[in-house]
Amino acid sequence: MLLEVKDLRKSFATSEGPLSVLRGVSFELDHGESLALTGESGSGKSTLLHLIAGLDAPDSGQIRVAGQDMAGAGDAARARLRREVVGLVFQQFNLIGSLTVAGNLAFQARLAGRHDPALVDDLAARLGLSGLMTRYPEQLSGGQQQRVAIGRALAVRPVLVLADEPTGNLDEATGDAVLDLLLDGVAQAGAGLVLVTHSPRLAARCARRVHLGSGRLAA
Repeated sequence: MLLEVKDLRKSFATSEGPLSVLRGVSFELDHGESLALTGESGSGKSTLLHLIAGLDAPDSGQIRVAGQDMAGAGDAARARLRREVVGLVFQQFNLIGSLTVAGNLAFQARLAGRHDPALVDDLAARLGLSGLMTRYPEQLSGGQQQRVAIGRALAVRPVLVLADEPTGNLDEATGDAVLDLLLDGVAQAGAGLVLVTHSPRLAARCARRVHLGSGRLAA
């Protein structure tokens, strides 16, 4: 199994006491599968994604990515897994403003020691970025920046892609095109995809869909 999440719990301190966000979340994802995660704002979708990516640690529970323990790993081990195993696509793009499109596409793969110029060129062609490689993020539209973010995530050859509202700031047509590219890239790589989205229409395009509410998952 590519991703195993078991009895995951997470709470945050507030002025009124602990706020329980995840209350025993469990699910699995296999290679080549896509899973849409829906839920109201504040339901914990981003928290769940951040825990899977090792950006935060759970209070309790298990997370295994490609057989490796993410929940119990230390900071350095989680950072290594994030570099080498997991591809992240954020709603806000998080591109590096001082790097060109080519530099952004190669950045994560270089950190992982897995930079492949031929793969970067192929991703750029499939993402419609070949003519934009010398531009900087500020010279790109929102849709173009999101395609760069997707290419950067796929360039590291991740086994798991986590996408947090990747079409949230895009118009419907551009959002559909971006999701097409993301699903195609994941399918070609044989990776798994967890897609956080508010859109029932986009969620329906994934192989499976789960809803997060009151800290628990429901089909």
